[in-house]
Amino acid sequence: MYVCSCFGITDRQVREHQEAGACTPRQIASLSKAGTDCGSCVRRIQGLLGRGGCAGRQPETAFEEPARAPVPSSASVAEAA
Repeated sequence: MYVCSCFGITDRQVREHQEAGACTPRQIASLSKAGTDCGSCVRRIQGLLGRGGCAGRQPETAFEEPARAPVPSSASVAEAA
């Protein structure tokens, strides 16, 4: 069954990515583009991931999201001016 009609991604492909370590819709998107166009499939992807889940399992290093830099507060921005 197609999960993402924009990119032709099936539930089987989502499960294959999950078995390889992808645990979130964002990780699935980085591998297949599913959910990156119209976004209507994101809930279906969440549902598929929720069934098999990655509970108790660490995601593969390649799928970890990068750390984000802290956002400066308005006070530090005002001091810089």
